[in-house]
Amino acid sequence: MKYINRYFLRALVLALVLGLPVFAQSNYPVAANFSSTTSTSADPYVASATTTPTDSDDSVLTIKKRVNEVNLLFIATDKHGKFVRNLNEGDFAILDDHKPPQSIVNFRSETDLPLELGLLIDTSGSVRTRFDFEQQSAIDFLQQTLRPHFDKAFVMGFSSHSTVTQDFTDDNVLLRIGVHRLQNGGGTALYDAIYRACKNKLMKEQEDRPVRRAVIVVSDGEDNQSEVSEAQAIEMAQRAQVIIYAISTDDSGLILRGDTVLQQLSDATGGRAFFPFKTKDIKASFTAIEDELRSQYVVSYHPADFEADGRYRPIEITALKKDLQVRARKGYYAPRQ
Repeated sequence: MKYINRYFLRALVLALVLGLPVFAQSNYPVAANFSSTTSTSADPYVASATTTPTDSDDSVLTIKKRVNEVNLLFIATDKHGKFVRNLNEGDFAILDDHKPPQSIVNFRSETDLPLELGLLIDTSGSVRTRFDFEQQSAIDFLQQTLRPHFDKAFVMGFSSHSTVTQDFTDDNVLLRIGVHRLQNGGGTALYDAIYRACKNKLMKEQEDRPVRRAVIVVSDGEDNQSEVSEAQAIEMAQRAQVIIYAISTDDSGLILRGDTVLQQLSDATGGRAFFPFKTKDIKASFTAIEDELRSQYVVSYHPADFEADGRYRPIEITALKKDLQVRARKGYYAPRQ
């Protein structure tokens, strides 16, 4: 009898243990779950939310919502190249991936965004004739442009390799020292320098506040050392939402291959290329860049048929008014969900 009772007791314990998961599952409601991810990048982002209701039938309801917003900076000039600052949303037409936007969120003139600048100076042997003047012009530009505690810049020299001689700072003394540290000589790895500057210094996952990011390239554009291609450099600049301004150091008076490269880099990112034949005109080029950085419009919109697939989406923005020219980046890369 003693053995029968012991056997019965063990069987009872085993049954209770095996039944606990079923018991717990059927008598306790599933807790609601909510998760979301958002990005503050200026390019489109994806937000998703998943909810699990507490109904006794244990059904799961998943809600996914895509939120996308593109912020497009652009310049508008008249037929004489002068900035036009009194335009509104109705003066422009936009195509995103060859389709009009689903909706316009905002349109405004932007003259006071914080600046994040990269000064990329070619130190190869091919630019030695104007190197000293270029250095001083760059220093003057930074002193006139950067506002303490608001803007910041870094200095990078490049020949066969690129070197940051001064990291991000708003201190003009440190930036001046960084420019003077540049040493002339060597080959030219222009594409590598742009790629590295955009990826390592200017690529941002999140921003606490909107900023205007740009690199100013001072070079003859004759690349002969880069490991990445021109197309890869442009793609990285577009992913980092960086405007490229280029100042040519070529003083031959001829239209060379490097001039075409500088023009292509600028056009693809919404910037501008300058070709100062005379040394004194280099300073005027820097002045024009400073003026342009303070004279832009921004339009925010939701693109039509947006997919978070990582694909490149071309942008076309045109002015509806006669004799008005618009300059903006050529497109962007959608994020991946």
